[in-house]
Amino acid sequence: MSRHKAKSNLYDHSLIRGSVKAPEIKSRVIGQIARACAVFSVDEIVVFDDGQAEIGHEGADGYTAFSDPCFFVYHVLSYLETPPHLRKALFPMHPDLKAAGALPSLDMPHHLRSEEWCPYREGVAVKQKKDKNGSVETLVDAGLPQYVRLPVAVEENTRVTVKLPSQPPSSGSEIPGEAVAPDTPREEAGYYWGYSVRQAPSLSGILTECPYDGGYDIAIGTSERGIPVSRILEADETAAHVEPAWNHLLLVFGGVAGLEAALSADSELTGAGVRDPKELFDRYINLVPGQGSRTIRTEEAIWVGLTALRPLAEARNAV
Repeated sequence: MSRHKAKSNLYDHSLIRGSVKAPEIKSRVIGQIARACAVFSVDEIVVFDDGQAEIGHEGADGYTAFSDPCFFVYHVLSYLETPPHLRKALFPMHPDLKAAGALPSLDMPHHLRSEEWCPYREGVAVKQKKDKNGSVETLVDAGLPQYVRLPVAVEENTRVTVKLPSQPPSSGSEIPGEAVAPDTPREEAGYYWGYSVRQAPSLSGILTECPYDGGYDIAIGTSERGIPVSRILEADETAAHVEPAWNHLLLVFGGVAGLEAALSADSELTGAGVRDPKELFDRYINLVPGQGSRTIRTEEAIWVGLTALRPLAEARNAV
């Protein structure tokens, strides 16, 4: 359940477009991406607009897969990352999520059963009350038989990460806890604690809106025009080799049209004179040299890419 603190980040393209029509299939594709991210302990997913999607009208019921495909992907990914016991409170019924309940479970470490004990849990604020001294406390539903009691005020229906005693209390109607930052389970105890999701309006937005101080240490783009992925894994002194001294690694996948099309649709980049997407990345790699199909779908490329680059994460964690 535990792992090293190093972070490996995946950035996924908005891939729900005209080639996938049925709502169930759209959700299934996103489920494949979410499963890959969970299996390989990805910390962040960025859904970016490559300017290639065929935008349609929003359905009368609010279904957004055709009118705003980036939001649709964001919505379903966020739902799947959320522990099941929190979904009813945090995600009101919505057409986007109609098929999400039938997708395979991600079963990540923070998706805990009620009988499991872990010093950290995700919960939702249920109500506030005052203790005997008049101080405000918050009761949190963390998927346990009892509420968790926090000595601070938290707005109702807010998701909160809580730190609990190392062992379950022997008695009591409430469990004392502490509200902590969402990344505390990873930073303090080495747990993989799911992924965050954000949207970017363009290819350039992936980099300019990076939430990490100092940005991404290594940015890797994927394209059939890149160098073979084996080149960056070779333990030698070549310029392509990636040293295991990074904290935030960025892996970018394009859609069927590739990152070249995303660059062409990005006025910020073209206005700055960028003509080739490989100029944006530290490494530009081909995941499947000599591929037997004309195209590799994004959801397929993500599994291939994360598998191929797994040695980079293992080398980083061994440092």
